[in-house]
Amino acid sequence: MELTWHGHSTWHVEVGDTTLLIDPFFGNPHTSVEPSDVGPVDYVLLTHGHEDHIAHAGEFSDATLVTTPELSGYVTENMGFENTIPAGGMNYGGTVECGDAFVTMVRADHTNGIMTGYEFSGGPPGGFVVSDKKPTQESDPDATTFYHAGDTSLMVEMREVIGPYLEPDAAALPIGDHFTMGPVQAAIAVDWLDVDVAFPMHYDTFPPIEVDTDDFVRETKATGSDAEVVVLEGDESYTLDGDAY
Repeated sequence: MELTWHGHSTWHVEVGDTTLLIDPFFGNPHTSVEPSDVGPVDYVLLTHGHEDHIAHAGEFSDATLVTTPELSGYVTENMGFENTIPAGGMNYGGTVECGDAFVTMVRADHTNGIMTGYEFSGGPPGGFVVSDKKPTQESDPDATTFYHAGDTSLMVEMREVIGPYLEPDAAALPIGDHFTMGPVQAAIAVDWLDVDVAFPMHYDTFPPIEVDTDDFVRETKATGSDAEVVVLEGDESYTLDGDAY
């Protein structure tokens, strides 16, 4: 599984022959990539409707949209998408097959107003667990699984559900504080999830979420977690191999 961070919460994920783009927002200081520079995308996954997560979704309207029915309705009407996953969207606990990937939607503790004035509710915000194998109750050591937490605070689902049952190998977690978890809560999330690799995201995009990533590294070590904290540069890629852990 190839993971590329384009700054903020924007991730380009390749699973086999399938390409997924999560929360496309290229107007951030960590990327030099324009939406037109991104190759063909099969699926666009949206965690919620805030502008810094859907701003450039319409640039990929040829892809299949994966999000909640509420947000799917708004995006298809306003951003030109014609293809969505069956039933017009998914919700918490659901798993859908997206080409070579299996995508499970999980809870995120956040808000979800749409438009710059937050005039409309986008329904519940979420996160996504992306795997190359369908989740089952039997642990599969050959599976490779990536958790994109969306915008969230620390929540017990990470410890009680996402970690033990969906078994992510790696997690991308917001650390910017103010609107989401900061370094302390994100570090606790790393420990609760029991992941091998943790990526910080949703930080240093604008003044209220400027943080020092060293704080996240230090706080993660303080939990006793053995996870490797990988601080990617904008547009940098990481190859995640579940067999390596």
